[in-house]
Amino acid sequence: MKILVLFAHPAFERSRIHARLLRAAATVQDVTIRDLYQVYPDFDVSPQAEQPIVEQHDVIIFQHPFYWYSGPALIKQWMDLVLEHGWAYGKNGTRLQGKRMMNVLSMAGNEQAYSTEGHHGHPVNAFLLPFEQTARLCYMQYLPPFVVHSSNTLNDQQLNEHANRYIQLLEQLKMNTAALIVNPQPDPSGHS
Repeated sequence: MKILVLFAHPAFERSRIHARLLRAAATVQDVTIRDLYQVYPDFDVSPQAEQPIVEQHDVIIFQHPFYWYSGPALIKQWMDLVLEHGWAYGKNGTRLQGKRMMNVLSMAGNEQAYSTEGHHGHPVNAFLLPFEQTARLCYMQYLPPFVVHSSNTLNDQQLNEHANRYIQLLEQLKMNTAALIVNPQPDPSGHS
């Protein structure tokens, strides 16, 4: 299976987390990384350019920081323009049917903050409902997100552990085995 990572970070030059995750993803064969802010600095997204790229891949990953309970604006612009009626959804819009979609996120809040009892009052999945419903509308399977919590306080070892888990996820997706194990619990012994 071929994987497309649609990466969007409006301040990538300051991102330690996504820089490391992208380096990890780049080591995996059959993974295409597309930096949307680099390709479309003026937000002039081209459906004619994007649609053939999407069609060539089996898994679509939106990788981004979790800003204001969603993705950066360029992801929304990409979705608004690329996922056209008659191509992605609607009576004849079946070009994405059977593909998988998911989010790879970084967020400053810890896991407890994203719970019904936590600071944000909802789990992460509740905030990602627009992505999940978009996948559904486009006849795609939405997979659970890969989340890097507490991104502002991670040390290098923890960041490397997340990068290694990301590589494992991408390898599982390629083998079509990632539906159940997206965010495995870390080994308490410290071994990965």
